[in-house]
Amino acid sequence: MLILAVDTTTPGGSVALLEDDRLLGEVNIESAGTHSARLLRSVDVLVGALGRDVRAVDAFAVAAGPGSFTGIRVGLGAVKALAFASGRPVAPVSSLEALAAKLAAGGARLAAPLLDAKKGEVYAALFEAGRSGLAEVVPQGAYAPDAFFARLPARRVIAFAGTGLAVYRDKLSPYVRDKARFPRRSPFIAAEVGRLGRAMVLAGKGVDAASLEPIYFRSSQAEEPCRS
Repeated sequence: MLILAVDTTTPGGSVALLEDDRLLGEVNIESAGTHSARLLRSVDVLVGALGRDVRAVDAFAVAAGPGSFTGIRVGLGAVKALAFASGRPVAPVSSLEALAAKLAAGGARLAAPLLDAKKGEVYAALFEAGRSGLAEVVPQGAYAPDAFFARLPARRVIAFAGTGLAVYRDKLSPYVRDKARFPRRSPFIAAEVGRLGRAMVLAGKGVDAASLEPIYFRSSQAEEPCRS
């Protein structure tokens, strides 16, 4: 199965092409440019460099959120267009689960992805890696940092990663003391999105283009009611 995977949930975006679980190639971009200006160009560069044709893709996977509202919309819009034109299924993958999968691949048993949600919150979860994959220990959601950290087991080693660390790492110590680990892993997750997406499609959890929805965990600012 040929999978094209896309992540635009953070300022650094990535696109990956996989044959089943094998990564064929990945384009990672960390720049000030907008996803809308570079995403489809990245897809063209990747597919062309590998000598493949986007029309041969069997399924698409996209990081559907949480993350930047604008980035999510750009990624979903592009993948919707590709899936609609081809009639192929799409797997909407949680960016938190993909980041946890990256930590687990590096040997972490407990993985806590943290994304800066702005407004004093984090998008976060705690996953435990096992033989059957990742299991949620603390559910995915939008949390006040202290409220999330208070739910973490204090006596077990936990690996952390994500944009939320740059803002809230100093708050961790009272909750996890010396059990926190910060692996130096690449922040790009398109390959993990592709592998998780393939599993979803094989399990019958892929959707058609019209049914693709974002994973927000809270309303965007544009959707919040006006306050007088």
